[in-house]
Amino acid sequence: MAKPVDLELKKAFIELQAKMIETSKKIQIIDSQIGMLKRVLAHVDITQNEITKLPPGTKTYESVGRMFLFNDLEEVKKNLKNREMQLSARTTELENNKQYLEKNLKESEDNIREMVQQRKEQIEIKTN
Repeated sequence: MAKPVDLELKKAFIELQAKMIETSKKIQIIDSQIGMLKRVLAHVDITQNEITKLPPGTKTYESVGRMFLFNDLEEVKKNLKNREMQLSARTTELENNKQYLEKNLKESEDNIREMVQQRKEQIEIKTN
């Protein structure tokens, strides 16, 4: 018959494993979001580089959904700069969340190791 301590240990181990799996999935999602944001940032950067080459007074259009609106060149530059700042802020936020989750994941791994080590020590004490 299984001892209560074994059942408690098993339950705690399963909970920690589930937490680790969930955290790993969240980290993967954040990684994909960061990758997507970096691609969009690269696109914005390329667009800004190309727009700076245009002479003042050039007719420019910005996409809004599936249509394009005529907009002043300086306004387009300003909008691109704002978009870049928003994307950079969101990327930084996601990277901070990822670091937090990685820290939690490491703590969970350490907790599992500690639980296994304690169990080994208990078994060694009982056998001596």
